[in-house]
Amino acid sequence: MSYRGYEAVIGIEIHVQLSTKTKMFCGDSTSFEAGDNENTSPVSVGMPGTLPVVNSKAIEYSIKTGLALGCDIRRKSVFARKNYFYPDLPKGYQISQYDLPLCENGSVTFTVDGKEKTVSITRAHMEEDAGKSTHFGEYTLINYNRSGIPLLEVVSGPDIRSPAEAAEYARTIRQIVRYLDVCDGNLEEGSLRCDCNVSVRKIGDPQLGTRVEIKNINSFRFVEKAIEYEIERQIDEVERGEKIVQETRLWDPDKNRTFSMRSKEDAQDYRYFADPDLLPIIVTDGMIEKFRQELPELPIARAQRFATEHALPAYDASVLTMEKDVADYYEETAREAKNFKASSNWIMTELMRELNSAGKNIKDSPIKPAQLGRMIALIDKGTISGKIAKTVFQEMWDTGKDPEVVIKEKGLVQISDPAAIEKIVDEVLAANPQVVEDHRSGKKKNLFGFFVGAVMKASKGQANPDMVNKILQEKLK
Repeated sequence: MSYRGYEAVIGIEIHVQLSTKTKMFCGDSTSFEAGDNENTSPVSVGMPGTLPVVNSKAIEYSIKTGLALGCDIRRKSVFARKNYFYPDLPKGYQISQYDLPLCENGSVTFTVDGKEKTVSITRAHMEEDAGKSTHFGEYTLINYNRSGIPLLEVVSGPDIRSPAEAAEYARTIRQIVRYLDVCDGNLEEGSLRCDCNVSVRKIGDPQLGTRVEIKNINSFRFVEKAIEYEIERQIDEVERGEKIVQETRLWDPDKNRTFSMRSKEDAQDYRYFADPDLLPIIVTDGMIEKFRQELPELPIARAQRFATEHALPAYDASVLTMEKDVADYYEETAREAKNFKASSNWIMTELMRELNSAGKNIKDSPIKPAQLGRMIALIDKGTISGKIAKTVFQEMWDTGKDPEVVIKEKGLVQISDPAAIEKIVDEVLAANPQVVEDHRSGKKKNLFGFFVGAVMKASKGQANPDMVNKILQEKLK
């Protein structure tokens, strides 16, 4: 993508907060709801003499994520100390991984504007989170609840060329970790945060420009807007003959701009060295195979299966697999209904509308997938019409009752007896002789719809529409 004769080179570091119950190196809770500094202990606030102990569940989650991203899993990886000084880092260093990360050399593929895009994953390494500083003008308050929470930092290669690609890449990573159930992906709570590295260069120039890091972006929309702004800012500076400074910048969503936070450190500035208190992580072939067997079907593969085996349009397959819970709901519904497309339609229109209106997740839907599937099967059997089904659906949503119960209580069984429908048709035609004459003489067009509507109204919407059409056509010849 060209910007005034320049192209952007973008890499993204995504910090995935692993959904363990306890922190990376101690037994402190990771509960988000806790009061300030409630989830702390001598280990997580860096008291002298304390020793870290590795959380094995965090290692499992990290390996599973690495496998899902197509990474090589290193059989021996090492924790290192990343030294820097900041108030929310009580030890004066962060335990991370440097030259021997757990996962490396992967890739992820996604679609942007109808085109496939593959982005390489350079590495995915484990580390602990820092605390949180909140600034109030002349003073700062620090909450150490987040200090020590396990993170997996997923580092992309410099393969992204547009803000739209960057946002879609981040969405894809979130989608994968949510499918794996290793992270809830809650951007508002900081469970998934993006650091974007952006540089610009003249199109055709093999030399990379000076990169600038935009730190801690917690919205995919802001990822797009921040990168868009930064690209234009850097091009403006280059064209003025100024030099781009390697630095860390923050995104201000209120002013729609980035601003400088600090000069960007290089790896040597952190003085990495292997943590003497932690043994290397040894991963066996058996562990890798066990975790590989436990991986769920990933979203892209699931969407492809829905498109091929279920003959769903690509759009339907993409929407239904966006969230694992939605895909699970669809599959259970379709299994009961034995109608793939109808199941997709009802979920994507009626059900999604009600869920969005009520602010509910699909797991909290009062209509269970088996109930919706049985309702769809009743339409296909001719027990109820599509129009009646909307009334049944609404009653199911309001009460949680089974479709069969709603149909019986409301007397909504479709009239499919030809004699009964013929009687209603005769009554409608007898009541509208002039309209019948106009239709037969051809004086007025499109009167057939009038008769269909009148019959459906007379039958309270319960007449079989196909039979109504057939009988009307015969009677009006």
